[in-house]
Amino acid sequence: MELMAPRRHTVAALVADGVAAFELGVACEVFGFERPEILDPWYRFLVCAVDPPPLRTTAGFTVDTPHRLADLDEADTIIVPTWPVLRTPPDPVVEALRRAHARGARLVSVCTGAFALAEAGLLDGKRATTHWMYAEALADRYPAVKVDPDVLYVDEDPIFTSAGTAAGIDLCLYLVRLDHGAGVANAVARRMVVPPHRDGGQAQFVDTPVPPAACSDAMAETLDWALANLAHPLTVETLARRAMMSPRTFARRFRSTAGTTPLQWLLRQRVLLAQRLLETTDRPVEVIADLCGFGSATAMRAHFRRVLATSPLAYRRTFATAPPADPDPPAVSASPAPPPASAAVSAASASRASASRAMPPRRAP
Repeated sequence: MELMAPRRHTVAALVADGVAAFELGVACEVFGFERPEILDPWYRFLVCAVDPPPLRTTAGFTVDTPHRLADLDEADTIIVPTWPVLRTPPDPVVEALRRAHARGARLVSVCTGAFALAEAGLLDGKRATTHWMYAEALADRYPAVKVDPDVLYVDEDPIFTSAGTAAGIDLCLYLVRLDHGAGVANAVARRMVVPPHRDGGQAQFVDTPVPPAACSDAMAETLDWALANLAHPLTVETLARRAMMSPRTFARRFRSTAGTTPLQWLLRQRVLLAQRLLETTDRPVEVIADLCGFGSATAMRAHFRRVLATSPLAYRRTFATAPPADPDPPAVSASPAPPPASAAVSAASASRASASRAMPPRRAP
């Protein structure tokens, strides 16, 4: 009696014109590349086109495929590897996603692919993530979605969402781990020359050095002075005296300018300085903790974990570059120093200004 071959799990990537090449490539690499030496059979992989092919990618080249939207009905897992943020998914896409969810298919988004799942109403009441640059837009357009901008991916089985770009690798390997175990997922990760698991979340990749709002001269000078004196104990009273304001007035104006409290801003600046020192020097964590004003390595680890969801050592392993031969420590005044020019604050503020995006209205589910 002839034995039947095991049924293959079908993974379909739903792509539209303007698909991001890297994110689609991640899905192809993990699920579309046969690996009989690791597991046989591997996944069956389809690329299903929303628009008539060939589809143009964000990199400029085109993708052709024989599969169309109707082929999603065969899929056990559907991946949306990005969706054009300013384009509302057409009705056939929304209905196909809802139909897949109703029959129990696993739905996965990478980066802005979450917008397609949200448009279909499939993320309502659920935690979800997307690239940190688009997290606010996702939350504004779909208020029923519990957007978490800090994580690499979210498991709301059977719906999975990931942050941008390389976080798609983390999520795809996680799905392989769920399907076939850690051994298979680790073997695939080794073949791809990537870690099978990364510590922390995308908070460690977000660049937020200085408040984006315009500062008054007194406030800008005070922020400059604070940045040059992070190693010293700094309080609201200290900063208020520097700005020649009462503590209450300073705290109120600071929040209206920076969108956060003075102490939270100081904590973030200390973490940012620690990040730079971990990346570019080989100083021990204890020394960096002192230079950044944390007081102790234990306090620095606690704040690092709270802000970046990772540890200083894990962050250094991920981001460290070769340090200079004899790196100079950051300038730290023995006593409060005259404020440097506020050009750095102004330049950083300008670089953080974000353009608003017009979002099309959402259809009713």
